[in-house]
Amino acid sequence: MSADLARDNSFLRQRNAQLQGDVTALQAEVERLRQIVERLHGRTPGRPPNPLGGGQSS
Repeated sequence: MSADLARDNSFLRQRNAQLQGDVTALQAEVERLRQIVERLHGRTPGRPPNPLGGGQSS
């Protein structure tokens, strides 16, 4: 019984570490895709308005 619990505990710890790695990888991918979308839409965070732009879009 104790050996079964130890084996289950070891498996769950390993699986938890794998899932945490997956979450980290997914967060990095989400950030990368967010940056691509912002670039495609011409938005960059914190970009000041262009003083030569005249305030109107054409």
